[in-house]
Amino acid sequence: MSFLFSKIKQQQSSKLPFVCYCKPNSDKIIALFQKNDDLISLDDANVGFAFVSFDNEKRYMIPEELSDIYFETVSTSDYIFPKTLISETDSDAKKAFETLVENGVGAIHKGNFEKVVLSRIESIEVENFDIELVFNKLISNYATAFKYCFYHPKIGFWIGATPEQFLKVDENLVKTVSLAGTQLFDKKKDTIWQNKEIEEQQIVTDYIVKNLNLYSDVVTFSEPYSHQAGSLVHIKTDIQAVVNNENSISEIINLLHPTPAVCGFPKEKAKQFIIEKEGYNREFYAGFLGEWNKDFATFKQKQSDLFVNLRCMKIEESVANLYIGCGITKDSNPEKEFIETVNKSLTIKNVL
Repeated sequence: MSFLFSKIKQQQSSKLPFVCYCKPNSDKIIALFQKNDDLISLDDANVGFAFVSFDNEKRYMIPEELSDIYFETVSTSDYIFPKTLISETDSDAKKAFETLVENGVGAIHKGNFEKVVLSRIESIEVENFDIELVFNKLISNYATAFKYCFYHPKIGFWIGATPEQFLKVDENLVKTVSLAGTQLFDKKKDTIWQNKEIEEQQIVTDYIVKNLNLYSDVVTFSEPYSHQAGSLVHIKTDIQAVVNNENSISEIINLLHPTPAVCGFPKEKAKQFIIEKEGYNREFYAGFLGEWNKDFATFKQKQSDLFVNLRCMKIEESVANLYIGCGITKDSNPEKEFIETVNKSLTIKNVL
């Protein structure tokens, strides 16, 4: 066991908060170990690691000023594993999710909203969960994702490998992405997108660009393109803006979160449907997390690197609760949407 992960296990056994993470295309693990078990509000601390819920009501941070910070470089060659597809299907879960999607499509046809992102939980028994092994498997096999594990005794233990940037801030330069649509990656053929996926992704792009235009005179974005994330491929658009006033960054974050990529559009109506119909509390799934006001690798200030909390799970004793969802539009097929959640679940299942 490495020094860093022995420290992680010691911290967790002492019921003290910590986060360790590895940025996309990096082999450097950064860890913050909080020295007490206080639950610190994001609004009360200036620099650290942010952890924010889907509904934006729970906004917490592991602050730099109360933490010891460690770095470790990993060799990923020791953690290659065969990607075994797990195909068991719970018929009750399938039926429940397809009914939920049917209700979502029905609400769209009634004009309640244009898009809604619906999700479900899948629980898996895990014996002797090994943080070091699982985390290094994530690093090894999901190089382009943001990998993390986060623990707070008053929040719980979360781990994931998310492909989606929420917001990257460098003083007054803001970068983000519009990511939606999902297919299994097949290297033997070109990815062809249907109108449903194209429309779903365009809703996200339009929403982000429109809101950034409120704070910036210079907003630019790329053409949509296919982006591979592990065994999946999505439609992605890169977006950036030069913000007129640096003090507007917090307003922009609150305005954009949650984006239509994880909630829907119009946001408030979609969000209300999710809360009423999904049947469970998302907590920090589809929230955001990451470096707040500092790049800990370069020590530069006024830098935030935030990601949407997707492809994640919450570990509770010997159970891993996986959170998986998909975007629903007027053309959604309930059975295909369920299959999409199964495909997305493999990111986490393959490392357990």
